[in-house]
Order: sequence, then C-alpha cells, then structure tokens
Amino acid sequence: QVQLVESGGGLVQAGGSLRLSCVASGNIFGINGMGWYRQAPGKQRDLVALITSSGSTNYGDSVKGRFTISRDSAKNAAYLQMNGLNIEDTADYYCTANGTRGAARWNAWGQGTQVTVSS
Repeated sequence: QVQLVESGGGLVQAGGSLRLSCVASGNIFGINGMGWYRQAPGKQRDLVALITSSGSTNYGDSVKGRFTISRDSAKNAAYLQMNGLNIEDTADYYCTANGTRGAARWNAWGQGTQVTVSS
C-alpha cells in the first residue's frame, strides 16, 4: 500500500500563489513519477504536472509558465508552486505517484486538496 498525503490547498485571490505538497509513504519501493492532476466540478480529471525520479517534467498546457513542480526524493515528496492563479485553476488537486515492483507497475492517488481562486 502506498499513501499520499497532500497539503497546501486553500482560498486565494486571483493573481496570487499557493504551494501544494505531497508526501508518499508505505510500500513505495521502485517509485518513479510523482505529480498532480486536478478536477473541477463537472469536468474530467486533467494533468497539471508530473516529475520523474530523474527530474524530467511534464506540464498541462494551461499551467505552463505559471506552475512549477519540484521533488525531494530523500523525503519522498513533491511540491507544486502555483503562481498567477486564476479562477479557472479552481479545482480539487490530486497527488499521484507511480512506480514498479519487479515486473508489476503500481499507481496511487491521494485524497485531494481543494484550491479555490476568487476574483
């Protein structure tokens, strides 16, 4: 079992910043990617940002240039710095992690943290 605990969500005004954190624990042997997806009410869950164990990153188009993902492998943690927030960024943000154990791949999700951007 892999547990992901997110923190850092909240209410912020448009143009403001927030920093999300995600810490992985449990059976995280072979962990590789960590990152974030988000889901707004009535919409599908979309990619925000991912980072691999080697530091390669991938961002959703709508957040490029505004959000930055980073990682502290020693702490099994990932961070999402969100700048220039706008109302369209309002969503539940879910941390995700993936890896391999032998020939098997695993994927885990956190419970989500809410981000609300007000005008």
